[in-house]
Amino acid sequence: MFTARRKIQKDKGVEPTEFEDTLAQAFFDLENGNQELKSDLKDLYINGAVQMDVAGNRKAVIIHVPYRLRKSYKKIHVRLVRELEKKFSGKDVVLVATRRIVRPPKKGSAVVRPRSRTLTAVHDGILEDVVYPAEIVGKRVRYHLDGAKVMKIFLDPKERTNTEYKLDTFSSVYRRLCGKEVVFDYPVAESA
Repeated sequence: MFTARRKIQKDKGVEPTEFEDTLAQAFFDLENGNQELKSDLKDLYINGAVQMDVAGNRKAVIIHVPYRLRKSYKKIHVRLVRELEKKFSGKDVVLVATRRIVRPPKKGSAVVRPRSRTLTAVHDGILEDVVYPAEIVGKRVRYHLDGAKVMKIFLDPKERTNTEYKLDTFSSVYRRLCGKEVVFDYPVAESA
């Protein structure tokens, strides 16, 4: 188990949960057992993992990966998610980069906050991570009379076969991470 422990690195020496340990062990097993993923997984690790319930008696696994390693994870995303979904049968796996929101600087201070640390940028980044490998092709915001705000996100129709069964998972995971109500859909092709 000690060798699987290097696959999860938590902040400030916090002990990983039992579920995170099983996920780290799954990563370790994939690195040792799967030849096509072995070289790609060698230097990768995770920051944490959460399991949540989704509508329709399904479960989702949210894996938090370091922000600096997100490009390496994107290269092997499809294969890695497929293998992890085999290991955790009946659960949808979502990889999300760990991002940090920094509060706005106080008036009169010379400190400038990077754009990537604003609340809007972090929530947009999380949204893109959740729906990956599909791309977002459009966003609409609908305001209801009672003041409720619902975002409608249009995904690329090319990835429809890979992502259509996960749309409920995407909206549940995004609601859990950001607290915003989101509906995912595919744009309707207009026939001229």
